[in-house]
Amino acid sequence: MDRAVVTTELKKLTGLALPLVITQLAQMGLGVLDTIMAGRVSSVELAGVALGGVIFWPVLMLIAGIVMAVTPTVSQLHGGGRVREAGAVVRQALWIAFFCGVAMMILLHNLEPMYHFVGVDPLAIPITMAYVKAVSWGVLPVLGYFVLRYLCEGTSWTTPAMLIAGSAFLLKIPLNYWFIHGGMGLPAMGGEGCGWATSVVMAFEFIAIICVVQFSRVKVTNVFAEFSWPDTIEIKRLVRLGLPIGLSTFAEFSIFSAVTLLIGRLGVETVAANQIVNNVSGLVFMIPLGLGMATSIRVGYNVGAGDYVAARRSGLVAVGAGFVFALFAVSSLLLGGEFIVSLYSTEVSVVELATGLIVIVAFFQLSDDLQVIGMGALRGYKDTRAPFLIALICYWVVGFPVAWILGFGYFEALDFGVYGYWIGMATGLTCAAILLLYRFNRVSRREIAVHQALPSQQAR
Repeated sequence: MDRAVVTTELKKLTGLALPLVITQLAQMGLGVLDTIMAGRVSSVELAGVALGGVIFWPVLMLIAGIVMAVTPTVSQLHGGGRVREAGAVVRQALWIAFFCGVAMMILLHNLEPMYHFVGVDPLAIPITMAYVKAVSWGVLPVLGYFVLRYLCEGTSWTTPAMLIAGSAFLLKIPLNYWFIHGGMGLPAMGGEGCGWATSVVMAFEFIAIICVVQFSRVKVTNVFAEFSWPDTIEIKRLVRLGLPIGLSTFAEFSIFSAVTLLIGRLGVETVAANQIVNNVSGLVFMIPLGLGMATSIRVGYNVGAGDYVAARRSGLVAVGAGFVFALFAVSSLLLGGEFIVSLYSTEVSVVELATGLIVIVAFFQLSDDLQVIGMGALRGYKDTRAPFLIALICYWVVGFPVAWILGFGYFEALDFGVYGYWIGMATGLTCAAILLLYRFNRVSRREIAVHQALPSQQAR
């Protein structure tokens, strides 16, 4: 590829990705604040919040993934000069968010038997249930926020989400402190307070994004120009496109959650250490995730414009950028792991265990970064079913059995305890990275060949 063309594409990608990365970091930061502030109260409070989060966040990401069908749909409309048609699509996506959100709230209020069945530490269960019931009230607002955010991102406008998420993060700090420790008429609620603070912040995000859509350049999409009842045909189309996206995200998030639930049998200190490592890993992951989302927008835009060579180039440039970042992430985690962990907890046993786990996290950064960028590139082509199957097989057929065997110590020579669970997850991510990049290479080459052949066929 020509160096000037690559440089231009990299600038466009980073221009889109930087606000998305900041957005994702701020969004992830909500959970980080919960972990740090609950961890400062006690390891029991931290474990309670962590065990609630392992159900809440994967299910939320499943639904958010379904409505993420808005992004490639709008980006292709944008690339084809038909952005005014986006409003009707978004209104149907809001109906999907509403129905799925109600179902999620019902689920969250009835989780306690599952925690007892899994056998997690009974000290944490009351805190966990109080947390999930409190955070459930933020589900509908945040799903509405996601739909409208994906509309903006589909038009290649990523700044509003960054500003809203950054403001939400700043708002979360005093709210967390107030709800956790009490004061000004509120009782101290500990881990439960994290849930209430999160719900308030999610409501703020929804109100803010409504204002953006109604009073900015995105108003041209006419989202609020009229009311639409559910349209089963359009909803089915969006679900057909978005469900594999949601299931792919869920397959990855849920394996981390399943492992956390299994680790819950090992005691609150191990759960606390695992949650710290989950947070650190998640924070690092937000950067390639933002790049992957930007890749989806760039690829989708070029596909909508009919430039399949540029679409492939966007994906390849993103993969190269992800590789470079992964090398930086590995070095940073290996050199600064103990210091990072010490920011989360002052309990010596928790810090020692988490520092050891950080080493494993460092070594799977390359796989984790490349698989999410490969997934994003394929979404730009609206190729979502095969990536879902790849994710399902790699995480649950390959990664989880390895984690189970090594973590539970079925064989004396392979008893790695909590470290075994993370080795299994690293195995699944590596498998996914290889297969997704292979799929992207195949799909992008095929689309170029097909559309280059069309003019000659039409000439005949």
